[in-house]
Amino acid sequence: MSMDYDLFMQEIITTARAEMENAGYEQLRTPEDVEKAFARPGTTLVMINSVCGCAGGIARPAAASAIHYDKRPDHLVTVFAGQDKEATAAARAHFGDEHIPSSPAFVLLKDGKVVADIGRHEIEGHDVMSVITNLQANFEEYCDEV
Repeated sequence: MSMDYDLFMQEIITTARAEMENAGYEQLRTPEDVEKAFARPGTTLVMINSVCGCAGGIARPAAASAIHYDKRPDHLVTVFAGQDKEATAAARAHFGDEHIPSSPAFVLLKDGKVVADIGRHEIEGHDVMSVITNLQANFEEYCDEV
């Protein structure tokens, strides 16, 4: 039995995108999408998605669950590292030199400025609840009550 690798990867990518969209995140697929989203006033949670196991097993479930909280970002967006390369590069350029490019990752913006960052090193090897707790601590500090 052989499986076409490209078909297999497309299924994984489609599933990963759908998980984020179903959780309420807007897909940013072009640099123009990124610029428009990052110019919005208020708070924006950016999830840098990927096909790795820690994205599927930890980061995406945390992204979906963390937003069920009294305080949460005004906007939820995602870029897909390795897939929407130009959009991801535009987002990372906006995050500045202090942001270590990694995926999966989360960046919280307030009025377009980075206020919090959760890198892969704070996701991989951790459980979903610890990532949710970390995200919600940032929501508590920077977001308004819904």
